Amino acid sequence: MLLENFTGTDDYIASPELQEAVNVALALERPLLLKGEPGTGKTLLAQSVARALKRPLHTWHVKSTSRALDGLYIYDAVQRLHDSRFQDRDVRDIRQYIRFGALGRSFLADEPSVVLIDEIDKADLEFPNDLLHELDRMSFTVMETGDVHQAKQRPLVVITSNNEKELPDAFLRRCIFHFIAFPERELMARIVAVHHPHVRQTLLDEALARFYWLRTLPELRKRPSTSELIDWIGALVKGGIAEDELTARVPFLGTLIKKEQDLDAVRRRGRGWVR
Repeated sequence: MLLENFTGTDDYIASPELQEAVNVALALERPLLLKGEPGTGKTLLAQSVARALKRPLHTWHVKSTSRALDGLYIYDAVQRLHDSRFQDRDVRDIRQYIRFGALGRSFLADEPSVVLIDEIDKADLEFPNDLLHELDRMSFTVMETGDVHQAKQRPLVVITSNNEKELPDAFLRRCIFHFIAFPERELMARIVAVHHPHVRQTLLDEALARFYWLRTLPELRKRPSTSELIDWIGALVKGGIAEDELTARVPFLGTLIKKEQDLDAVRRRGRGWVR
C-alpha cells in the first residue's frame, strides 16, 4: 500500500495513469521523468504534487549552459574576490560563498520536498549522467570545503523533457517514466472547466470542435496546446464571442497559432471563414 496518495488537485486534473506514476515514484523513492507535448502540464504537475502533499517546491529551470553541479551548489568566487579586494569580510571562510541550488536545498531541508528539474533535455548530453550519483546516493560533496551533505529527507524529484535530446539509458533506468498523452476531448473539457468554471457549455463545445480540428491539420509545424486553448477560451469569454461566430470563423487565432507558416496553412484550409 502506498503511504502517500496523489489524486490531483482542484486546479490540476491528472489522469489515473499519471496519478499512478506519481504514487509509484513516491513509494519507490525514484525520480519521475515526464515527457509529452509542450503545454500538457508537465511543469505544473510538480507544483500540484507539492501542494497536494504539503511539501515545499524547489525549482531548477535547466538552460543550455546549465551544469549538473549548479543544481547542488555554486561557489561564488567572484564575490570572494570582490570581498578580498575591498576587505569587506574574512574571505578565509569559503563556506559563506557557497550558494546551494534547488537539489542542494532539498537535501539540506528538515522536511521532505518536491524538486522540479525542468526541461532537462536542454542541457548538454552528459548532464543527466552527471546527476546519477547524487540522485542514487542522495548526497553530494562541496569540493571547495570537503563538506559532505546527505539528504535528511529524500525529496520527490520530478524531471521534465520535451524530447529535444535522447536521455542516456543509465539515467532512464533509475527513473519512473510517464508520457503525458494529449488529453482526449472529455478530459480536456474537465481541464478547461477548472480554469473557466463559468464558460457556457455551448461555447465550450464549439471551441473544442474548432481546437481539435486545428490539431488535425497535417501542415501545422506547431499544434496548439492545452495552455493555448485555455488562453483562447479566456479571450473568447472576455471578447463576448457568441457560439454562432465560431461556426463562421476562428477569432483571436494568434492565441492558438504561433507560427506564420501555420497561420497561412489554417487560412488556406478555412477558405475564408478564418479571419
